[in-house]
Amino acid sequence: MLDRQPVLEGEHVRLRPLREDDWDALFAVASDPLIWAQHPAHDRWQEPVFRAFFDDALANKGALVVIDAKTGGVIGSSRFQGLDEAGRGSVEIGWTFLARSHWGGRYNHEMKRLMLAHALASLGECRFIVGETNTRSRRAMERIGATLTDRREERIMAGGAVVPHLTYAITRESFANGPLAG
Repeated sequence: MLDRQPVLEGEHVRLRPLREDDWDALFAVASDPLIWAQHPAHDRWQEPVFRAFFDDALANKGALVVIDAKTGGVIGSSRFQGLDEAGRGSVEIGWTFLARSHWGGRYNHEMKRLMLAHALASLGECRFIVGETNTRSRRAMERIGATLTDRREERIMAGGAVVPHLTYAITRESFANGPLAG
């Protein structure tokens, strides 16, 4: 059984379970409209929209807050969502955002490496579901070694917009031989 709210520590980031008292620090990061510019939920920087996102994260009990290991400051969040224990098992890693000050690779790479290593110790696959037009996230998936699959889905965003999403995947085997391995 996958622990969807572990504490994971690396050189640059520390991940721990999201708590209600993380609201102020996390909203301070999320309130930057440029973080959401390419995201299907491009209005998530607005307080009521982010409040629904935050409350959903708490309710689903798979959310992690991302902390800068050097400063101790909150810099974003991510989630383990949609756990499927059938067969070899699979979980979605996503719903991720980072402060723009922490864009550019090493923070996202380390966060994903920690989350993948944790999940793939007990599951066969991690999925990443990305808005079809979110080129920034699609490039990030490719940089960490995720493979575009033929799985597609439409997700309903806040406000009722239906947005096509693509699924990328990293298996236990591809992770062991990929750019984020050990």
